[in-house]
Amino acid sequence: MTRKLPSITPDNVNFWHDGAKGQLTIHYCQQCPRFFHPPAPICPRCTSFAVEPRRVSGKGHVASYTINYQAWRPDLTTPYVVAIVELEEQAGLRFVSNIVDIPPEEVRINMAVKVRFEQHEDVWLPLFEKDE
Repeated sequence: MTRKLPSITPDNVNFWHDGAKGQLTIHYCQQCPRFFHPPAPICPRCTSFAVEPRRVSGKGHVASYTINYQAWRPDLTTPYVVAIVELEEQAGLRFVSNIVDIPPEEVRINMAVKVRFEQHEDVWLPLFEKDE
């Protein structure tokens, strides 16, 4: 499947490239102290510039999800799961991803998940699978 890939910037390069090392990297504010996503040069909570990318565990849970049955493009395999994953490092630290390697009908709210990466060109997409 082809994917629309993000533009790589100095602020998000660690998020999109650290998957090559098997690491999920999220921006962290040293002033608050708090993780935030998406990556930015300034903390959205306190407006501090004292931010840096930090490695996180890549473990979390499904906060919400939907199963998509619409093939929006000819090369898109359906059904697939689009989920909001909350990382274990901090309540509310969430982002949208796909749940993979599990039948879509088995995905559940609060299901434990862990990151895995899928390379597309120079981008390593963080996807999530069930964590046993």
